[in-house]
Amino acid sequence: MSFKVLNSKSAAALDMQLMSDKIGFTIDQLMELAGLSVAQAIYKTYPPTKYKKILIFAGPGNNGGDGLVAARHLKLFGYEPKIYYPKLINKPIYLNLINQLKNFNIEFIKFNDLSINENDINLLINEINESDQLIDSIFGFSFHPPLKTPFDIILKLINESKKPITAVDIPTGWDVDNGPPSDSINEYKPTMLVSLTAPKPCSLKFNGIHYLGGRFISKELSNTWNIDYPIYPGVDQVVKLN
Repeated sequence: MSFKVLNSKSAAALDMQLMSDKIGFTIDQLMELAGLSVAQAIYKTYPPTKYKKILIFAGPGNNGGDGLVAARHLKLFGYEPKIYYPKLINKPIYLNLINQLKNFNIEFIKFNDLSINENDINLLINEINESDQLIDSIFGFSFHPPLKTPFDIILKLINESKKPITAVDIPTGWDVDNGPPSDSINEYKPTMLVSLTAPKPCSLKFNGIHYLGGRFISKELSNTWNIDYPIYPGVDQVVKLN
């Protein structure tokens, strides 16, 4: 399926419009819808009957928040999620998500600690090996290279895992408009991408399974921003692009 893309500047502006008084979404609502879309795409592609154990790598911003929301839904969908969350931003939206996850007894194997040593790496490798699939919700379209520690080490371990990997909106480390920025990150190719709101230009260089989650965008708004208004099947929050 061909699709129109939305560059980083336009994506940020569209998010601001969605949260304007005229349209009325809150960041909490958008994050909830994004995380639900990710969870649904995973359920369709990697069902819990075969890919039950999930390790979610959550970054400090909204992309990480999407991963935290997805974890809650995945738990309710029958998965066993664990979360690697090395940097918590002390804002109510993230603190509330943490409390929700704790209420569902979802385990954090790393929480609010950016340090990483040999023991941490060995623990992480063991957790990756025991997982059936991984979720990359580290950085989204506002990311500016280079990757810093521990995220550069984490990405290397994710890429070496050979597990099914779902990237949320943008594969971490990729330039939102240009794709993989270097030889090392160019090797990072998740097996599935869930674009949010609209696909970004870097998705044109992605060859795996591709879903779009953005059912909160009206047809009128799609026309204004010259993006596609796909037909979502039934009650689905995602549509498969390829």
